[in-house]
Amino acid sequence: MIKNRYSKLAAQSNHTNTTQAADGQLFTLDQRLDHDSFLLAQWQLCELRRFDDARYDWLMLVPRVANCVEFTELPESQQQQLATEIRQASLLLKHHGRGEKLNIGALGNVVSQLHIHLVLRSEQDPAWPGPVWGHSPAQRFNDDERAAELKRWQALL
Repeated sequence: MIKNRYSKLAAQSNHTNTTQAADGQLFTLDQRLDHDSFLLAQWQLCELRRFDDARYDWLMLVPRVANCVEFTELPESQQQQLATEIRQASLLLKHHGRGEKLNIGALGNVVSQLHIHLVLRSEQDPAWPGPVWGHSPAQRFNDDERAAELKRWQALL
């Protein structure tokens, strides 16, 4: 059994990576999201991030909105922008990723900060057909692989 290293309590989260939010306030990326992913681009509303697991083409969108937990907390204009950015990331994955089935989810049970996972799945991936979460420890990129992955996705943006 894999031990969950995350605290279930959002209040216990340590925060890092403070930047300007889409609405001009300060936005702080949850430390756990920062630890498990790396930044690809800053879009109009969201940070587009690459999840640090080499087995999956796995992107994540994190709206730069201070203290946002739920989609319904966003004003309608930001909900629409988030939908647009989910579509853009989805098309990016479907056209240039490795896999056939796109999974999109915003669970937030462990990390409450609003973030959307986009995972392109394949029948050959190690977790198929089950969920990728909790299947096995991430196979993180080494420094050279991470640089290549960053270059790969940024060339497509």
